[in-house]
Amino acid sequence: MDVKSYMTPNVVTISEDTKILEALDIMKENDFHRLPVVRDGKMVGLVTQEIIQENSPSTATSLSIHEMNYLLTKTQVGDIMHKKVVTIQADDLLEEAASRMRDQEVGVLLVVEDQDKIVGIITDKDIFSAFIDVMGYNNKGSRVVIDIPEDQLGILEDITTILAEAQISINQIAVYRKDHFTQVIIQMDNPDTKEIKEILTTSGYTVSSAIYKAGKK
Repeated sequence: MDVKSYMTPNVVTISEDTKILEALDIMKENDFHRLPVVRDGKMVGLVTQEIIQENSPSTATSLSIHEMNYLLTKTQVGDIMHKKVVTIQADDLLEEAASRMRDQEVGVLLVVEDQDKIVGIITDKDIFSAFIDVMGYNNKGSRVVIDIPEDQLGILEDITTILAEAQISINQIAVYRKDHFTQVIIQMDNPDTKEIKEILTTSGYTVSSAIYKAGKK
């Protein structure tokens, strides 16, 4: 799964000479928390609500309301924006996007091509949505978790063969490994969790969880 599958295209951008108050109005109107800054169609920075707050006069200062509003009205985003923006390409894997966000401690990546031309934006919420989709968590059907105390070659093939022979169709399958602990999570159309658990248990597998989900529209 790649970045372009979950990024938001048609990104709203602003220029360096946009005033802070205008940027805040654009964020509010569009329910955004961040805006890319462009020059001649190329990305040159990023401004966020957090950056604006950090660079706004504090209520503890001696400035009057009039003076604070004046500063906000005159200050341009180019004066406070982040210039070193973490980016990614549309064809990169979502795993790379998630890893880059974690390593750089950011919640958003601008998606660029052709020397910083912005084609989209992807956030940590988009990554969460992708994870939920990949795991099939919101899908209708049975969801079972199989504990594997000792991982061995051919276990996945064996499990899928057992279910196929029982005419049970698999929608999603994922494997979680940490240290010597392994779990196989399977999402299936079949609503009979009791039957599925019995089939797997009879074949020697430990089913730690078996639930039916009605799914979400």
